[in-house]
Amino acid sequence: MNATATTTLRVWNDNDPATLLLDTTDGAHIARELAAAGVRFERWAADAHLAPGADQAAVIAAYRSSIDRLIAQCGYQSVDVIRIERGTPNIAPMRAKFLDEHRHSEDEVRFFVEGRGAFYLHIGDRVYQTICVQGDLIGVPAGTKHWFDMGPDPEFTAIRLFVNPDGWVANFTGEAIASHFPKLDA
Repeated sequence: MNATATTTLRVWNDNDPATLLLDTTDGAHIARELAAAGVRFERWAADAHLAPGADQAAVIAAYRSSIDRLIAQCGYQSVDVIRIERGTPNIAPMRAKFLDEHRHSEDEVRFFVEGRGAFYLHIGDRVYQTICVQGDLIGVPAGTKHWFDMGPDPEFTAIRLFVNPDGWVANFTGEAIASHFPKLDA
């Protein structure tokens, strides 16, 4: 996994993807900006070593105390893991599925334990690109328009928490906004 990746927040007006309003890697600044937009962002310890090919049970076991703490705080009922390794076959269609703006009827919560991915949040007249890396926890509130980019050859492991996994169905907006903003690794 890429140990040199850095959490990054970039902000644009939603109608002007050519002009950056903010570009920062300062964790405290990122947390403040996202909190002001109603988004949970925290840095957690993600120091458990995961063996290559570790399955969902192994990842959850490695981070059980952090998961339990978040369940107690927020009332989540279900936990799973998404793990994508470099060279995963047929990744392009999976990537494309998440590159269109959509919403969920419940929060989208991810704790990155390896690798990285970019959440793009369309809140008001702003687009927030949050590149999450190992140790980042992001909580996108229910109903928030967003999209996700894992990059062209992704490598990440993220723990996902749900109140009800059935509420995590993507409701696409039909807007083409995502195609106007830089992709991860563009």
